[in-house]
Amino acid sequence: MTVSPDGRVVIIGTGIAGATAAETLRKEGFTGSIVLVGDDPSPPYRRPMVSKEILAGADIAKSLLRPNAFWPDHSIELRTGTSVESIDVDAARVVCEDGTALAYDALIVATGGRARRLASMPPDAHHVRHLRDAAPLRTCLTPPGGGTASLLVIGGGLVGMEVAASARAAGADVTVLEAGERVLERALPGPVAEALTGLHRERGVVVHTGVRLEEVTRAGGRTRVSARDGREWVADAVVVAVGMTPNDELASRAGLTVDDGIVVDEFCATSAPGVFAAGDVARFPRPVLGGVERIEHWNHAQAHGAAAARNALGIATAYEDVPWCWTTQFGRTVQTSGWPAAAAEVVSYGDAAGEAYLALGMADGRLVSATGVGRPRDVRAARTLIKDGIRLSRTVLEGADIDLTRLAAGPGGGAGAPVAVAPE
Repeated sequence: MTVSPDGRVVIIGTGIAGATAAETLRKEGFTGSIVLVGDDPSPPYRRPMVSKEILAGADIAKSLLRPNAFWPDHSIELRTGTSVESIDVDAARVVCEDGTALAYDALIVATGGRARRLASMPPDAHHVRHLRDAAPLRTCLTPPGGGTASLLVIGGGLVGMEVAASARAAGADVTVLEAGERVLERALPGPVAEALTGLHRERGVVVHTGVRLEEVTRAGGRTRVSARDGREWVADAVVVAVGMTPNDELASRAGLTVDDGIVVDEFCATSAPGVFAAGDVARFPRPVLGGVERIEHWNHAQAHGAAAARNALGIATAYEDVPWCWTTQFGRTVQTSGWPAAAAEVVSYGDAAGEAYLALGMADGRLVSATGVGRPRDVRAARTLIKDGIRLSRTVLEGADIDLTRLAAGPGGGAGAPVAVAPE
C-alpha cells in the first residue's frame, strides 16, 4: 500500500520510534498530513537519559528530542497526553479517548512498552521508564530534612544498574537485589558484567544476587523486603526494574496478530493492510540468526521507526539492522553490538576492568556479538561483520589483539573488500 502525497499518516506513540517515523516521512518528501499522538504528556524526549542524567539531576529540558517548535515547523501535528482507545482497521481510523476520530491512509503503531510490575510491591514503588517517573524518585533521594536517603533497586539489568549508579552519585545509600546468579546476566558478557559490578561495589553500592522475594511491607514511610532465605532489607524507597511489557493490547483489540508484541514482517507490516508497527512493541524477523525477536533498545527503535515510515510510503525497506546499545555507569561506558546471549564462546582482549577491552561472542565460528570498553570503533565495525555473517578464523581470533575496523574494511582497506575468514 502506498500513501498518496496528500494522504494522512497517523502514528500512535511519541517515543523515539514514533518520532523518528514522523521525521522520516518528511525527509522522504511526504507532503501530506502527519498526526503523532501518544499518552505521554511530554513531547518526544531521549528516554535513555531518564535512568542516567535526569535521575542524577540534569536539566529535563536537555532530554527533549527536538525543540518544541520543530513539530509545527515541519507540519507534524503533535498530540501529547492523548490516549488512543481503539483502532478500526476496516474503517481505517483510530479513536482517541476524547472521542476524536482520526482517519488514516497508513497507520504506524509505536506504542512501546510499560515497566513490568511486581504484585508484591507497594503502590508507591517507583518505576523508571518515562520522564514523569524521574521527578518523584529524585525527590525521594533528597530528603527535605537533609540526611542520606536509602534506596532498594529490585532487578540488576541495565536499567536497574543505571538507576543504582545515578542514585549513588546523588548521595543515596543503594542496595541492588537481583534474582539471577549475577547482575547484567542477559545484557553483557560475564567479564564485563563482573567488572561493572566491582565498580558499583567500589563506589558503595551493595549488590546481592540469588535473591528470591518472599514479602514486601510498607510501614512508617519505609519499605521492608524479605527474601525466602530469611534476609531482610529496609529502605526509604524502592525502584522496580525487572523489564518491560509491550503495549500491544490496543493492537490485539483491533484484531492484529500479537505474540508478546505486535507481529510484523521484515517490512514492518502487521497482519492488517496499511498498518505498520515499530520499536519496543514490535516482534519482527531477526536478521542473520533467524527466528523472531523483540528488542528494547533506543537505537533499534529509532531505526525500526524509520523503516516503518519508508514502508508506509511504499519504499520497500527490509529491516536488517544489527542491534547496538550502550550503558554508562559511574562514568564508564560499555557498548555492545549483536546478540551476546547467542554466543557459545567469548574471546576477550584486554582487561575488562581496564580502559580498553573487547569481548567477541562467537557461535559456530561466526561473530554474533562484540562488547567493548574504550573501543567504540571496533564495536561499530562489528555490526558490519555480524550482518555479513563473517566467520573469523582461529588464527585471527587467537592473536594478542584484533582490529575489527581493519577486518570490516578488508585487506585493501576499502569497504566491501574481503576479510580473512575461516572456510565455510
